[in-house]
Amino acid sequence: MSTNASDPLAALGSLPGVADSVDSVRKAVDRVYGHRVMRRRSNEITSEAALRGARGSAALSGADWALEEVRRRTDFGGDAEARTVGAALRLGAEAGQLLSIWRQSPLRVLARLHLVAVGDAALAAARGAAGEAGDSVGRPRQAGEPVDEPLIEAPLPDPAEVAGRLDGLSELIIAGGSAPALVTAAVVHGELLALRPFTSYNGLIARAAERIVLIGSGLDPKSICPAEVGHAEQGRAAYVAAFEGYLSGTPEGMAAWIAHCGRAVELGVRESTAVCEALQRGAA
Repeated sequence: MSTNASDPLAALGSLPGVADSVDSVRKAVDRVYGHRVMRRRSNEITSEAALRGARGSAALSGADWALEEVRRRTDFGGDAEARTVGAALRLGAEAGQLLSIWRQSPLRVLARLHLVAVGDAALAAARGAAGEAGDSVGRPRQAGEPVDEPLIEAPLPDPAEVAGRLDGLSELIIAGGSAPALVTAAVVHGELLALRPFTSYNGLIARAAERIVLIGSGLDPKSICPAEVGHAEQGRAAYVAAFEGYLSGTPEGMAAWIAHCGRAVELGVRESTAVCEALQRGAA
């Protein structure tokens, strides 16, 4: 991600096709917010969107559970898939609580997200079994520390590059700008996937950060448009292919990644619209 221009995120908004994606997302979001069910049962839609978003994000990270399995389970401390689903659920619950901090200190929020993803029980176990090993939680990885990210196989930037790029991303977020919410969310998501700054759960954290941007920007203030659902629905192969466009840094690649993220939001809107319809019929 280049930061040479005075407002590089706004510049991305002028790439071919991006304005159309932004407009399409805005219209889709406005439609679901205008649904009659949203007037009296928006809290239910928000809760269901969080559940479905968590399921979708976990699926991309290798834990592709049925929605009803996610809904009924209460113990997420077993195998790796269960821990991934539990992490996704915790992140979904936490995202909306961090909006004011995000605007002032995005790096604090990212550290918090990693702590939440790992969870108290796992953190205590890590510290008990490996002494200082548990101290890798909630801070950027250091040289020689392994990274567990099952979906993304791109080369890892070294810790010095990670630190510099995280600082640059943080400065852009704090400074604000005129970029559409979709563009900012896509860049935050893509940059965190590219950096994989933590030793674990980077994909889940990148998608949670995308959600924070979409909520905090005012595009989706009630958090009812789970982009994670759309990313999962488009499939892991399409997700990785679009992300490779981001990594390329080319105008075409960046535009394709932003469009992919826009389509994910629209599919999330479709999911919540279906929930609204089901509630209206009394079927949910």
